[in-house]
Amino acid sequence: MYLTTEKRQEIFKEHGKGATDTGSAEGQIALFSHRIAHLTDHLKANRKDHATQQALIKMVGKRRKLLNYLKSKDIERYRNIIKTLNLRK
Repeated sequence: MYLTTEKRQEIFKEHGKGATDTGSAEGQIALFSHRIAHLTDHLKANRKDHATQQALIKMVGKRRKLLNYLKSKDIERYRNIIKTLNLRK
């Protein structure tokens, strides 16, 4: 699989509060961003994979909801994660 346990822990350690803190909004947004990038690359090679396309659309929506939540709760954390992950907004 493309996302090993070590890679997942590294993402949470870098963007979350720690390697085991999988519930933080920043960690989840970073994980969704990594998965979105992977699926985008897959869809560039496989244009007719509609199941992956639907999964990508759902994942982008989930990330957007988490970003909106973070924006309403703590604007500084929102701005930090946007800048760190180079997301538009």
